Amino acid sequence: MNTEIKKIQPEDEVLSAGKNLTFGLQHVLTMYGGLIAAPLVVGTAIGLNAAEIALLITASILVGGLATLLQTLGLKWFGAKLPIVQGTSFAAVASMIAIGTTGGNIQTIFGAVIVSSIFGILITPFFSKIVRFFPPIVTGSIITIIGISLLPVAIRWIMGGNPKAPEWGSLENIGIAAFTLGVLLVVSRFGSATMARLGVLISIIVGAIFTILLGVADFSKVGNGDLFAFPHLFAFGLPSFEMSAILTMCIVTIVILTETTASLLAIGEIVDTKMDSHRLADGLRADMLSSAIAPLFGSFMQCAFVQNVGLVAISGVKSRFVVATGGAILVVLGLLPIFGRLIAAIPMPVLGGAGIVLFGSVAASGIRTLSKVDYQTQSNLIIVAVSICVGLIPLISPDFFHAFPKVFQTLFHSGISATCIAAVLLNIFFNHLSFGKKPVRSSVKNVQTAIH
Repeated sequence: MNTEIKKIQPEDEVLSAGKNLTFGLQHVLTMYGGLIAAPLVVGTAIGLNAAEIALLITASILVGGLATLLQTLGLKWFGAKLPIVQGTSFAAVASMIAIGTTGGNIQTIFGAVIVSSIFGILITPFFSKIVRFFPPIVTGSIITIIGISLLPVAIRWIMGGNPKAPEWGSLENIGIAAFTLGVLLVVSRFGSATMARLGVLISIIVGAIFTILLGVADFSKVGNGDLFAFPHLFAFGLPSFEMSAILTMCIVTIVILTETTASLLAIGEIVDTKMDSHRLADGLRADMLSSAIAPLFGSFMQCAFVQNVGLVAISGVKSRFVVATGGAILVVLGLLPIFGRLIAAIPMPVLGGAGIVLFGSVAASGIRTLSKVDYQTQSNLIIVAVSICVGLIPLISPDFFHAFPKVFQTLFHSGISATCIAAVLLNIFFNHLSFGKKPVRSSVKNVQTAIH
């Protein structure tokens, strides 16, 4: 009897409980700093007190875990079932601060997030139909700029995380980051295959121990506060709804959908699995559903965390169940703040040292994707060149678009969304629209001659 054995997709691989826990913890350590950054920045900017900011952070950890479980395990119509980590979006920070400091408050922000997230769910079918406009030339450009745009985050971590701190940019901070990076490189070069996959986690642990020996790390406050705490629904009061705030967040929602689309396509490329419009739609709906529910607990809009896309690329662990375990760990951390305080106590330079490899590997994945592009078609060179340069503009000069309309500023404030928009439009212009003229092809020899 001939029986056909169904091939197991890389993302559906089931590892042992020990490996799931270990690799899942590595994902948590990778994204934890970014997860707590958004509520910390927003809470501080709109004048919340320390207890309220702590509540925002705890809620963000819990919701991030629940959103990750939804995205990785999935329900009908919700969840891409890929190794994607979800967390509070930093793309919405500037707009939420603007709402909270120009007549609005935290309730106004929550109301705008709820309505704009529902708007996001409604327009998801449109976004899911644009996959054909994301060939390797587009996805490669986007993935490359994702990695490049994350590198400043790693640099800030290396310098200490807080520009106002006296030790900002000190040789000690840079030395700690270099030590952590060195550990990661040594483990990757000389360690076993398993150790190499755990290189990021090992380097962070060793780096943290190193800072303790130096007397830099401060874990004294880990025991302060509640051991167990469950976020209360509407702890900040019922949300309020103001049209101007809602319209602002609807624009941000388009940006987040664009970035999540890029992240989903990137992880599909890294995992080497099929990413069709239905799967993309399921992923985007999970993103928006999590965002709509988040304010009930006291959190903000959710999105895919691109730094964890880099971790999947560098570790080679593609199982979604590993990331789901990371989501479960986040849920536990959200209910047991003491563990969250323990991870938060790890000095930023330690995370920065590991971040150099993590974020750089995302850019490297983009370059690998771009290697599939036919550069004998001259227009493809132009698409890649212009798209990446447009994405670099907000990174190099954040005020470049200050004279443009507010809507334009919101869309192009992020280098990721700027590259995405530019690459898609240029690809349509050169490769989809017919003007009765064939693409200009140039030989590799001519290109090399032009370069030299």
